[in-house]
Amino acid sequence: MTEDLDARLRALQSSDDVYALIDLGCDLADVGRQQDAEWCFRRAAELGDSVAWFNLGNALAAQQRFPEAVEAYEVALSHGEPDAWRNLGKVLEDLGDLAGAMRAYRGAVEAGDLEGGLQLAFLLREQGERHQAMDVAMEIAAMGDQEAAAVVACWRWCATLDPALEPDLRVGADHFPAARADLAHLLRETGRHDEARFQLEKGAKRGEAVAWLPLGNFYADHLQDDEAAEEAYRGGIAAGEAYCHHNLAVLLAERGDYDGAVEQFRLGAAAGDQMAADALRELEHG
Repeated sequence: MTEDLDARLRALQSSDDVYALIDLGCDLADVGRQQDAEWCFRRAAELGDSVAWFNLGNALAAQQRFPEAVEAYEVALSHGEPDAWRNLGKVLEDLGDLAGAMRAYRGAVEAGDLEGGLQLAFLLREQGERHQAMDVAMEIAAMGDQEAAAVVACWRWCATLDPALEPDLRVGADHFPAARADLAHLLRETGRHDEARFQLEKGAKRGEAVAWLPLGNFYADHLQDDEAAEEAYRGGIAAGEAYCHHNLAVLLAERGDYDGAVEQFRLGAAAGDQMAADALRELEHG
């Protein structure tokens, strides 16, 4: 595979075949060779292809060269490539330009990119604009986006804990992982523990990071199975669910493994979990 890519790259060194350059650039990007992909896309962009500018922005963003990526996306947009709006928004978020990111996501919505609209809703919610975020998510859901409908169901559940949301959460479970976790919460609250466990285990098997923490809690609280709980928390940590550090630490502390607990609280705090940071201070000074 590598030899084939290298041979194609050598063959295109002086080529004006835009399509071959973009095709090779995508193949190189897929295997993580972003600098070589950048060369292909830049060459195709210099030949006047708008899609190449978009792909060049992606290759630059993958290298965390965000200001250059912004420039490439803006050129792509000026050449009529609407797909660049959403990726421009993500890069501007990484740069801390939240106002610019919101404008870009709104541009995505106007271009018919519903996923970009959902990114706008998430960003608004992160900034504390919950009503605006809900309005945007509902707008996207009304356009037929199933993920947005699932997000709306989750946000309504978090605000109300209304069991009447069960049908919406069930529909949304396969479109937005948090909907499955919230469905499991609803099932536990209404006494259907076996089905709650089934949903969480299904989510974990599907690689849904948000399933691991409530699954570990279910094992610990409902089944009193500390070994299964520890395995679930560690599974969540491996999947990137930082909040599992805290609950694993509590489990270890209860077992008398204070060194292990301190390590997990410290890892959770470093990942931005305030509860882990507070517990770490208490444990160290207790």
